[in-house]
Amino acid sequence: MLSLLDTIKAAGAYIKALDDPWLDTTTPHGELILTVMGGLYEFERKLIRQRCDEGIKRATAKGIVFGRKSVLDAGQRRKIAERYAAGETMRELAIDYEVGEATIWRALRG
Repeated sequence: MLSLLDTIKAAGAYIKALDDPWLDTTTPHGELILTVMGGLYEFERKLIRQRCDEGIKRATAKGIVFGRKSVLDAGQRRKIAERYAAGETMRELAIDYEVGEATIWRALRG
């Protein structure tokens, strides 16, 4: 936010809210208030990111897996690999398993 304010100021423009007298970058007081608010915003975002990272680490340590569940089980992925190696196309496999070709590609990749 602060870099955006600098860009606006460098372009010769200012921010002035019609309904909030404190939001006025044409005055030193208004710039100070906006700078303090921007600093608080950035600080809060960093705290949120830190708490999220800690929560993800705790969940991963408990064995929780993130993301969608696979629509294909291990046996289906094995069969897909065998059939693909035998010459079937991804399109044919996608139709048989009622999934998109991207799902077949991911099954073959991993």
